[in-house]
Amino acid sequence: MSVLATDRRRETVPAPTGLPDASALTSRPRVVVVGGGIAGLAAATGLAERGVAVAVIEREEYLGGRVGGWTEREDGTDLAMNRGFHAFFRQYYNLRALLRRIEPQLRMLTPVDDYPLIDGAGRRDTFRGLPHTPPWNAVAFAARSPTFRLRDFLQIDARAAAPLAAVSVPGIYERLDHFDAATFLKSIRFPEAARHLAFEVFSRSFFADPAKLSAAELAAMFHIYFLGSSEGLIFDVPTSNYDTALWGPLRGYLEGRGVRFLLGTSASRVETGPAEPFRVHTDSGGHLDADAVVLATDVAGLQRVVGASTGLAADDWRAQIARLRTAPPFAVHRLWLDRPVAARRPAFLGTAGHEPLDNISVLERYERQAAEWSLAHHGSVVELHSYALDAAPSRAAALRQLHEVYPETAAAQIVCERLLHRSDCPLFAPGSYADRPAVVTPQPCLLLAGDAVRVDLPVALMERAATTGWCAANHLLRRWGLGGHPLVTVPTRGRSALLRWLATREGSTRR
Repeated sequence: MSVLATDRRRETVPAPTGLPDASALTSRPRVVVVGGGIAGLAAATGLAERGVAVAVIEREEYLGGRVGGWTEREDGTDLAMNRGFHAFFRQYYNLRALLRRIEPQLRMLTPVDDYPLIDGAGRRDTFRGLPHTPPWNAVAFAARSPTFRLRDFLQIDARAAAPLAAVSVPGIYERLDHFDAATFLKSIRFPEAARHLAFEVFSRSFFADPAKLSAAELAAMFHIYFLGSSEGLIFDVPTSNYDTALWGPLRGYLEGRGVRFLLGTSASRVETGPAEPFRVHTDSGGHLDADAVVLATDVAGLQRVVGASTGLAADDWRAQIARLRTAPPFAVHRLWLDRPVAARRPAFLGTAGHEPLDNISVLERYERQAAEWSLAHHGSVVELHSYALDAAPSRAAALRQLHEVYPETAAAQIVCERLLHRSDCPLFAPGSYADRPAVVTPQPCLLLAGDAVRVDLPVALMERAATTGWCAANHLLRRWGLGGHPLVTVPTRGRSALLRWLATREGSTRR
């Protein structure tokens, strides 16, 4: 069973107050949500629970977006598939609130109590057994890391490093967004090995090379996952493929509240006019009329819909959407092997210095479908992730690194395999924060949601998607006089008054 939130200093944004249900209104509002990923599902949930009529348009045949799951068939065998490993951290409060709609105790999640990091020199870090209380978690991690030595501690520029422990949102973006993460880390004088083994893991979680990632995003991540939260760096994962563990049950929950799902359907454009506030056209030639629209797509989907909706919002906002960028491509190789990996291998291993490999997952350690296949075939289901690729994914290179890190796999035969090569994650480049679109747009009742959307709270990745979805729902509910939903985050500023003071001193000295 998943452990519930324990950080007593987590912060709550109160729910908007109002009527409990749309049945008390003179007419029932209608909303079209474009996109059935985490952001769209959070928005749909927030609205449907207050009696709003909701329709969700999703281009894929499954829900979940980039965390979706589906089944493929090969030689008469069902193969559970998704786009790769995702960590459900304990501080993902708003995502977990969504999942509690289908299981209050989150029994569909199971803990991964450690995910080691290993570099090309064989040095290994672990998050097992760290204290949860900041900053002692960071101190203990550094003290036992093979990449830190006593003289490294003495060489660190404490004032340059202070923003890592004194994050505030959005203040950290005003302070660091113009730097790239690589330059920022060099200014702190972290040892190079530590930068690669620890911080680069955070950077590449955003599918970006540190030289192309905003230093503010890196600092915010460090706050969310380490110094700002006492939930720790241990996370949970679904016990089954995402479709069966998460999105199938959530779809049933929402359909029970009247939500309509149009799967395998793309929104082509959104019109506004005197007869209906919004008319959403689909690629099938049909349309849906609505009082409000939530665009909860990936960057390319948002740009496509907005670009085709020539009368929507203002020209400068449309140009802002057009300027959004996607991160470099990533690849996920999933391999079904005819023999098991060694029993000591962890469920998840992060790698540095093993290009193009960034991590290895052993799926039968936690996923039911993979465990069933492994038991039936006396093998293993292994997943290889490669992020921020600057060339086409190399199967040979990925396998070579797998065999080096897990030598027992060199003799294994590949029974079947799948390769996913995608480029649809947002890029948070230096200097881009001020230009990111927000949840609320210049067009009344047109909202955005997704992990590319700006929200001035300390959230990232799946949690940013969920949070913006709830925010979009709350904005509409408030507009209609309906009660909304609370949001919860890690503390919105650094926990240590001393370190915050030091950061202020550092900033005034540099000015």
